[in-house]
Amino acid sequence: MSAGISTFAPAIRFSVRRIHFQSEIFIRKAMKVFTSVKELRAELDRTEQSGIGFVPTMGALHAGHRSLVERARKENQTVVVSVFVNPTQFNDKNDLKHYPRTPEADAQVLEEAGADFVLMPSVEEIYPEPDTRVFDFGQIDKVMEGATRPGHFNGVAQVVSRLFDIVRPARAYFGEKDFQQIAVIRAMVEQLRIPVQIVECPIVRGEDGLALSSRNQLLDAPHRAAAPHIYATLRQAVDKSRELDPQALKEWVVREVESNPLLKVIYYQSVNARTMQEVQSWNDCDRIQGCIAVQAGEIRLIDNIRIR
Repeated sequence: MSAGISTFAPAIRFSVRRIHFQSEIFIRKAMKVFTSVKELRAELDRTEQSGIGFVPTMGALHAGHRSLVERARKENQTVVVSVFVNPTQFNDKNDLKHYPRTPEADAQVLEEAGADFVLMPSVEEIYPEPDTRVFDFGQIDKVMEGATRPGHFNGVAQVVSRLFDIVRPARAYFGEKDFQQIAVIRAMVEQLRIPVQIVECPIVRGEDGLALSSRNQLLDAPHRAAAPHIYATLRQAVDKSRELDPQALKEWVVREVESNPLLKVIYYQSVNARTMQEVQSWNDCDRIQGCIAVQAGEIRLIDNIRIR
């Protein structure tokens, strides 16, 4: 077995899985897992480039990630997924240390979801030399997550641009839970003139409304029970926006979320969905998104909802 292929990768074989794509039936080889960027690139060089759909992840995969892969499967001839916990986007080294890592379980999820190739690289594979690039996205990355997690979005831009350079996809799929991150990635793609379509996918939620997140598994029982109150408040905020202006709505959301003593609001803002800037009036732009971050014990949770 090649040193560049993970030890838990399935043997190369023909799968009985049949994929319908553009009215044709393709019988696909079993998913292959790589740890080597060079070996994945060699494999992709033998693949039709115009048909690559890419899903970058940090692992600890759940149904939200699976939905991204399944959509990519429907829309592309080849599906590539990366599983890489990127150190440059963590401004809290303790957060990096405790971020969940479940590679064997992730590989099983991706096989079932229909991925063709998976990249599970080391830090050295992604960054053979330190990435010293500093991006300037204007005000898009200076608010909300950017204001409370300095350097976070610069690290996101570093790793996503590096992965795009490796995979060279036609389309890349991101979940709307990380709403501000999508805006940053769009700005990065425009700046670097990367020929890739960014595809936004709806948030996947649990039955209780909590947005699925790899961090949810780190919540203790009391905070897990409290967490659905976040989305319940956001849903009420949509109705409240008909009677409250943006500033009054912000104050209401904070009070309502913090009526549960286990939850502490880090920020809530009603923002222009394109620029990420807080609106002063509901007439400021066509699309307004309510974005929130909440501390639930030791765990930081984010969510969002369309207000207008």
